[in-house]
Amino acid sequence: MQQVLFRDLGLIDYKACWDYQEELFAQTVAVKLGNRDLPPQSIKPTQSHLLFCEHPHVYTLGKSGHESNLLVDEAGLKAIEATYYKINRGGDITYHGPGQLVGYPVLDLDCFFTDIHRYLRTLEEVIIRVMAEFGLKGERYPGYTGVWLDAADDTKARKICAMGVRASRWVTMHGWAFNVNTNLDYFSRIVPCGIDDKAVTSMKQELGHEVSMEEVKRLTAHYFEQEFGCKLLLPAQTTA
Repeated sequence: MQQVLFRDLGLIDYKACWDYQEELFAQTVAVKLGNRDLPPQSIKPTQSHLLFCEHPHVYTLGKSGHESNLLVDEAGLKAIEATYYKINRGGDITYHGPGQLVGYPVLDLDCFFTDIHRYLRTLEEVIIRVMAEFGLKGERYPGYTGVWLDAADDTKARKICAMGVRASRWVTMHGWAFNVNTNLDYFSRIVPCGIDDKAVTSMKQELGHEVSMEEVKRLTAHYFEQEFGCKLLLPAQTTA
């Protein structure tokens, strides 16, 4: 069974976490490139990772996004104590903040399956299964990534989990942003994911009460293991 190194980074600055992802990503790609010139008996295994965290208030714009979807200027960002970054994932603009479970898988998909479409659907399935534990029906909305509620009704469809990834040489980074107890007011300063006619929601909003973030993390880790057929290990638990 594939071993994935797991770290819960807690509340961490977005740029610091992005830099850490880039470091893990570069290490994994370097191993793969180095293996190309080695005989089979000398090939080095890659190490996949899963990071959980929350971020201070921040807006991030993906490669295919439009800056016009950020509805506040620099002064407005300062007033709400938020930062803004243009980043190298797919997708448009989104918000990260306290009360949101952010997951960053840095996986070597050669050890799982080499299919980005399947990868995104598998990430969605993890969140859908977590939501079901709380009596919420997470769904896919045709034509969009992420997890939604009431996806069959265009007038009621609302997103609860955004996704945006980067992949190169079948190594992934970035991931999902799952609104658990998120302050949804911050979404009013953007056109979330570039979609101007759909609402954003959270588990707290849907259930009418705060949800245990620790329980959401526990369930997300559990279903990640199930869906990807892997074992999550703390750094000290890794074996040869």
